[in-house]
Amino acid sequence: MISVLLAAYRGEKYIAAQVASILPQLAEEDELLVSDDSPEGDTATRDIVLAFGDGRIRYLQGPRRGVIKNVEFLLGQARGDILVLCDQDDVWLPGKLEILRRQMDIARPEVLAHGAMLTDEALRETGEVQGAKPGLLRNLAKNTYTGCCMALTRALLPYILPFPEDIPMHDQWIGLRAEKCGRVLVIDEPYILHRRHGDTQTGQGSTLRQKLQWRWGMLKALCGRRA
Repeated sequence: MISVLLAAYRGEKYIAAQVASILPQLAEEDELLVSDDSPEGDTATRDIVLAFGDGRIRYLQGPRRGVIKNVEFLLGQARGDILVLCDQDDVWLPGKLEILRRQMDIARPEVLAHGAMLTDEALRETGEVQGAKPGLLRNLAKNTYTGCCMALTRALLPYILPFPEDIPMHDQWIGLRAEKCGRVLVIDEPYILHRRHGDTQTGQGSTLRQKLQWRWGMLKALCGRRA
């Protein structure tokens, strides 16, 4: 069983296209969890998601403590053996889930990371492909893991949950813990259209001081967590 985990926040502009690209790829027993972190009283995301009328969708009220806590909440709610992360403003390419399902079954990694075709706000492709590069030290120095391009196994959950309080982002933590405690499979092929726009919640600029603080926080978290 696969659980697709969508951490939403004021998703009314793009989320319908993402959900529409996911649902045809789900098997009958799979599920799409949408955790809505929108402010209290903002029902736009909920209304769009529930309008699909698909019983495989589980709409949840998020913890309203930011994206990292929202993803942590989703991981704790998922029922599947394979957990697939996604962003509300991307669009999956046809066949993504079947390829992930097959690769996870054959290669049996703890984390599978794949590529993404970068686009502008209107989903026009820029010609750039974003992908992960394996290596513990490499990704500690500069993270290449992107949550919307990652799938992980339920067996990894005891090694990543709960998320440490001082990590910069959940995708780097998941990737590094998988490198340390299991195995990561990287596929360069892009399986999603990754939309870049002014409202994107992650990937914004940061100062050198912030970057150094984040790396120090991640290193402390890795050293402090038992394998």
